Amino acid sequence: MKATITLQEGSTFEGVAGSGHRVTMDVAPEVGGRNLGLRPMEMVLLGLGGCTAIDVLHMLRKGRQPITDMRVELDAERADDAPKVFTRIHVHFVLTGAGLDPHKIERAIKLSATKYCSASMMLNKTAEMTHDFEIVEQ
Repeated sequence: MKATITLQEGSTFEGVAGSGHRVTMDVAPEVGGRNLGLRPMEMVLLGLGGCTAIDVLHMLRKGRQPITDMRVELDAERADDAPKVFTRIHVHFVLTGAGLDPHKIERAIKLSATKYCSASMMLNKTAEMTHDFEIVEQ
């Protein structure tokens, strides 16, 4: 896997992934940025959310769970001093469907967190990670 980060202007960077997709990154205005893009640590948190969402959705679909919608809400805290690693991350899944099995959902979330999601495995080295879910009946 490869990626390239290129300075654009001021403190704004463009990231280009090996897949060709692009993203703009910037720092907060109070430290010289222009608020033109995501902060790098926001991207890390979004990466975790995407990684676990894809895992859980795949497992639930494979288990014939009729998922019609899914949202993953992440709430994180970082250390006060450098390096400002994540110290706590809570991952909340909101799953919509008719007759979803909470045991299958719980199992899929646990497998993602402990076995399949590479981002989870890296971030749990510095952060206390918790997970929960809610089902919206359709």
